[in-house]
Amino acid sequence: MAWFHKNKQPLEPPKEKRVQTEGLWVKCGACRRILWKKDLEANLLCCPRCGHHFKMSARARLEMLFDHGRYVEHDAHLASSDPLQFRDTKSYRDRLRRAEKATGLKDALITGEGLLAGKPAIICAMEFDFIGGSMGAVVGEKIARAIDRCLAQRHPLVIVSCSGGARMMEGAISLMQMAKISAGLARLDEAQRPYISVLSDPTTGGVSASFAMLGDLNIAEPGALIGFAGPRVIEQTIRQKLPEGFQRAEFLLAHGMLDAIVPRKELKAYLARTLNLLGAWDS
Repeated sequence: MAWFHKNKQPLEPPKEKRVQTEGLWVKCGACRRILWKKDLEANLLCCPRCGHHFKMSARARLEMLFDHGRYVEHDAHLASSDPLQFRDTKSYRDRLRRAEKATGLKDALITGEGLLAGKPAIICAMEFDFIGGSMGAVVGEKIARAIDRCLAQRHPLVIVSCSGGARMMEGAISLMQMAKISAGLARLDEAQRPYISVLSDPTTGGVSASFAMLGDLNIAEPGALIGFAGPRVIEQTIRQKLPEGFQRAEFLLAHGMLDAIVPRKELKAYLARTLNLLGAWDS
């Protein structure tokens, strides 16, 4: 009879209790401290211990600078047509599709129009996660159109750079954007409309060689890497060891290449005060 027999069943190992912590913590690249991601975001992506500035997305920058984070986006539909039918290890079209899926953007720059400390302004912000924030025809066209709007509406212009330089997949077309934007900024200067360039980490290549260093004021975030060629390339070319901190914002400020270094928390107030001093909103 089964009443007096105990059915033996294999013992199951106890289920492991796993706490989902992936993505909740971030290590600071400077002081190596482990940071709670929400605390980091609340501190504008700046390490509360050492002040290291993490990369910030283009949308987050615009939300930080415009009043109440509200702005009207311009030219969001512009996208590259792959003019050279470029292919290396992957086709350029595939790279564009992957970047668009990852960022939700058509290209590496967002143009926003809104209020900065209660006054109208146009701000362009570059997105590093879109093919390294590289400058192609779309980035050049968006900035050119932003300049045209500033001229038509008498608004000041702010560009936040975060880029590896010109986009090699568009060849000479990407290099032409350097001259195109520089010519537009010359028109803006003739019209006496202020332009402030904000350089974040990194700002290199054709971007640093054109509009990023053409502001009425060129300011940078602390510790930002700024230069044309990378330090390793320069060392290999001149066969000399570069000075400590070479191409960092503090080094450039000390050698007269920048006007100021402004921490992210102070950037909005600094821009509003400086644009007012430059007569950006004089009637």
